[in-house]
Amino acid sequence: MDARLKLIIVESPAKAKTIEKFLGRDYKVAASYGHIRDLPSTASEIPEKVRSEPWARLGVNTEEGFEPTYVVPRDSKKAIAELRKLVKDAEKLLLATDEDREGESISWHLLEVLKPTIPVGRITFHEITRSAILEALENPREIDMKLVRAQESRRILDRLYGYTLSPVLWKKVRTKLSAGRVQSVAVRLIVEREEERLAFRTAVYWDVEAKLGAKELEFPASLIEIDGRKLASGKDFDSTTGERKSRSDALLLDEETARRIARDCPEQVPWKVVRVEQKEVRQRPSPPFTTSTLQQAAGSRLNMSPRQTMMVAQRLYEGIELGDGEREGLITYMRTDSLTVSEKALRETGAWIREELGDEFHDEPRRYKTKSKGAQEAHEAIRPTDVRRTPERMARLLKKDELALYRLIWNRMVASQMTDARLDKVSVDLEATIDGTPHLFRANGSTVRFPGFLKIYGNGGKDSILPPFAEGQTVGGPSDPVRVLGAEPLRHETNPPPRYTEASLVKKLEEEGIGRPSTYAPTISTIQQRQYVVKKGSALIPTFVGMAVVHLLRRHFEHYVDVAFTAKMEESLDEIASGEVDMVEFLENFYRGSGNGSRGLVEKIEAELPNIDFPAIEIGDAPQEGWPVTVRIGRNTVYLQCGEGDEAQTAPIPVDLLIDELTLAKALELLEARSKANEPIGQHPETGENIYVLIGPYGPYVQLGETDGEKKPKRVSLKRGTTREDVSLDYALKLLSLPRVIGEDPESGKPVRASIGPFGPYVERDKNYRSLGDIDQVFSVSLEEALALLAQPRRSRRRVVKALGSHPETGKEIEVCEGRYGPYVTDGKLNASLPRDTDPAQIEMGTAVSLLEEAAERKKTKTTRKKTSKRTTKRTTKRKTKRAPRKKSETTAKTTKRTTRKKSPARKKTARKSTRKTARRRTA
Repeated sequence: MDARLKLIIVESPAKAKTIEKFLGRDYKVAASYGHIRDLPSTASEIPEKVRSEPWARLGVNTEEGFEPTYVVPRDSKKAIAELRKLVKDAEKLLLATDEDREGESISWHLLEVLKPTIPVGRITFHEITRSAILEALENPREIDMKLVRAQESRRILDRLYGYTLSPVLWKKVRTKLSAGRVQSVAVRLIVEREEERLAFRTAVYWDVEAKLGAKELEFPASLIEIDGRKLASGKDFDSTTGERKSRSDALLLDEETARRIARDCPEQVPWKVVRVEQKEVRQRPSPPFTTSTLQQAAGSRLNMSPRQTMMVAQRLYEGIELGDGEREGLITYMRTDSLTVSEKALRETGAWIREELGDEFHDEPRRYKTKSKGAQEAHEAIRPTDVRRTPERMARLLKKDELALYRLIWNRMVASQMTDARLDKVSVDLEATIDGTPHLFRANGSTVRFPGFLKIYGNGGKDSILPPFAEGQTVGGPSDPVRVLGAEPLRHETNPPPRYTEASLVKKLEEEGIGRPSTYAPTISTIQQRQYVVKKGSALIPTFVGMAVVHLLRRHFEHYVDVAFTAKMEESLDEIASGEVDMVEFLENFYRGSGNGSRGLVEKIEAELPNIDFPAIEIGDAPQEGWPVTVRIGRNTVYLQCGEGDEAQTAPIPVDLLIDELTLAKALELLEARSKANEPIGQHPETGENIYVLIGPYGPYVQLGETDGEKKPKRVSLKRGTTREDVSLDYALKLLSLPRVIGEDPESGKPVRASIGPFGPYVERDKNYRSLGDIDQVFSVSLEEALALLAQPRRSRRRVVKALGSHPETGKEIEVCEGRYGPYVTDGKLNASLPRDTDPAQIEMGTAVSLLEEAAERKKTKTTRKKTSKRTTKRTTKRKTKRAPRKKSETTAKTTKRTTRKKSPARKKTARKSTRKTARRRTA
């Protein structure tokens, strides 16, 4: 590298590629591939000098000022080596990582690791455009140590919280679980919403809706009063319990009365108009997006998860090829909680609105005030970098998901600077006398007088038009312009509080002050990856494990999963950043407690641990015995238990059965099915072994023989939902006779078989598998049908999570994917699994390259070992042939003894590996 060059370091290759387009030959832009240092994540990463310390596992010196121990992860070492070479030959270093706390921290860590002897500057920008980059180069600054301290204190606090509280869950619930400062509160919110739903009691109420018409116009009018008494509506019921509010004196209409009114009211004409009210309503636009509001809107309008939203936004921010070699970022930085918009952007947006839509759609710039206490006002809201790049202009350059998100951001920003929408609201009350009693109906309508911002962001302003009305006017008479066309009774039910979606959970976390923009998407991903929560449609539902964890934490560590306490910690962390609170004192109070008698986390755990029982989720009591029916968390499965001690009955809970479906009746059904399963349905006619129909966590299956011995009995899966009564002995014997040889392939001569495996029914030829649609097809599929299936190309089970771009050396496209066995990175030929608990969306190119290199090395080593093993076997064979022959009985005895003593474990291990390899080959 030329010594005259200036080196700019950013986080990602995509960002580096965009910035390098703006600069001349005097600059070199390189990527750090994300964070280059962190606290040790595994025991092997702990430095030798601190390994014997009692706090070594934490990576934080809790005895001397909570000093963190940073290490360079293995997957960052190659990037660091490259950067050191570049720094050595540069005349100036400019750190251009993101402008938030994380970015400031990365810059500081780069400085600490690279230890440059050349001048260093820190530059930041809200957007990756030529003008923004050139302006940043003119205004370098020093690293903001307050921001670095803020990020570091968060990282240390999260480590102390997670690494101290998680072992409690390992001991009392299940291994490999974790607690987290933000994630545990997020799970608690979801669990408590589910508990509210389970406690909710649905109430029913009725009303009547009349249909009126004038010429071709039809509109509804709802019954709201009878004889001056208001009818009960949803507002008269408690939204959390479903019960009628004690203070409500509204009239509760029953079905019989509602049907009678609906039958009689069209005949009791004319009606009379007793009130007409008209008023103008102004509707203001929403401010431009912050991270949380973008995630909410993308979830509700585009059905994007927070993680997917941030992945797409990252691509729009880092740069898109615009043609003719031009590349720029299309939106400003997407991790922000600020509503500030630059004056330049306000002027350009206002000019576009006046030019394209007209002067009446823009009065003056709108400036919005940020409500979040911890917001970084130096940031901007999320907006397009150039408002003239309309979604229509960008359509041919963007992918489908990129265009959808860009349109959302562009529309919201432009709408935020437009005038209010003005609507005319009309309300008309009509009185009908039925059986001498006045009944009051109300019709509502609205007309858009001026659409304002709704022209860009909204439904354009839909009208609900009513004909002209005047007080005293009659309705339904022979000469009246408005007619009563009919009426119908309407049944209503109170609904339990809605489950959280990913978007509404983000909104709740932001409202409560929990977490920050950068934490929302990873938190929601983590609680799903750890199987505390599952998605059903778009709703988030707690699993039994998630509920057990929350029950334990809430009962014994209420303070640490309290919403208000977690929000207060966020405020304290912001105060550390501003210098108002001392970090060491704050961490000391949290970890060990303060001198005024309040206990810290360590002391609290020591006091509570002996009192913690294994958590159980109560379902109810068995009606006959009166024993409690509970859900228990096992090491690998979740199961039901009825009673205690030796007399307790247990039954596994199917993995797809969720808490809202596990009623007491369902639990008793599972327990009864389990008790009946202990009785065989018959015996095998040849072996005499018992045949059972059992239900396991993954569904029902047939079993041949007992499970007592070391040998695993033969098992064959049944259709989901199959009961013991559905399975005859003949059908069980057919299943146990599998695999079925269908015939021979006429070309290869290889046998073609049909059977049932862990992933369902299949046909197979020479270890080449294809799935069948139904279990019964195993017995009916013909040779011709099987060969036709085997001739079809395999369908990949992988789902691309993130495209990282071209490999820096080989040029192959690198992708992060979700497969049958979990997330992995691939270059199309070589795959490498991600480490446990790693968020696939957070993987950067450097990590992916390192994982692929390690996978290639393992593959190379494995191949070498195989070759070495073969050579050793050949040499051993030659030596054996030279020895004098032994007596047959002596040879057999010694060989058997030696094999039993030394080779049995190896053989078992090889068998297990072979089984796993065979399973992996089966693809649908």
